[in-house]
Amino acid sequence: MSTNVYVTRRIPDESISMLEEACGVVDVNPHDRALTRTEFLEAVQGRDGLLCLLTETVDDEVLDAAAGVKGVANYAVGFNNIDVDACTRRGIPVSNTPDVLTDTTADLAWALMFSVARRIVEGDRYVRDGKFKGWGPLMLLGDDLTGKTLGIVGGGRIGMATAARAVGFSMPVLYTSRNRHEDIEAIGAQYRSLDNLLQASDFVSIHVPLMSETTHLIGPRELNLMKSTAYLINTARGPIVDEKALVSALRNGIIAGAGLDVFEREPEIEPGLADLDNAVIVPHVGSGTVATRIKMGNKAATNLIAMVNGEEPPDCVNPAWKQHR
Repeated sequence: MSTNVYVTRRIPDESISMLEEACGVVDVNPHDRALTRTEFLEAVQGRDGLLCLLTETVDDEVLDAAAGVKGVANYAVGFNNIDVDACTRRGIPVSNTPDVLTDTTADLAWALMFSVARRIVEGDRYVRDGKFKGWGPLMLLGDDLTGKTLGIVGGGRIGMATAARAVGFSMPVLYTSRNRHEDIEAIGAQYRSLDNLLQASDFVSIHVPLMSETTHLIGPRELNLMKSTAYLINTARGPIVDEKALVSALRNGIIAGAGLDVFEREPEIEPGLADLDNAVIVPHVGSGTVATRIKMGNKAATNLIAMVNGEEPPDCVNPAWKQHR
């Protein structure tokens, strides 16, 4: 049976080919940008399946426009852009892309730690601007990582992978999470409350999902609990950190620095953040390697193909959908 699916942004060609082989019609957003709301509502009409990014909100309005849609595949681990309850009520399965970007994102968290602590971006700009006139003993002094304490906020897959890399740098690891995790404790990580972790850590790396209870999890109070010599790293989701409070903390020496891959109102960033030398900011590239993006695309395509065929996808996030079909 021929099916009709829509992909909201160009993904790796290999993944598009998978969809083309399995589905009758595959249309892809022709623009190298996120769709406007109007464009999205028009594009989803008459579709059997949708493959979306975090930049698209799938709610009742979209589901009404896409009447008859059989499944929504998200090209991301997170899926707070999708009203999962609305999909479940309509008997529509939703999927995500877990597991495949764990190591890649953990690697980026470490890249940000090194970049901000060792002032790599500043140093690169210093040389490119022609300011390097020879070595000096007090030039661009940064901070060590080896032997410092790493605090992990969220003990899931990516938090675990980030913590595991600390062993090679002789860094004690603390973690906080809603639940205790045997895997992360097996490598020597010690469970602490969030407040205690913030007070004791030299580097704090965020790895929790975005939900109502984690929105602004790190705000003015939490930043003031951190050491003035500490660094905050966020490769999870932007709204977990109160960006206005973070700019103030960085500007006033409340903490030493921050490395951010995500932003509260992405792609906009808080005014003043880009002006701070003690902030390293990159454009949401946590999963940004060729191999990982292909794996994500193939996983999303596999999920969507199952859904348009009336099957439960391998990475279903709402198994209750079957009760309402």
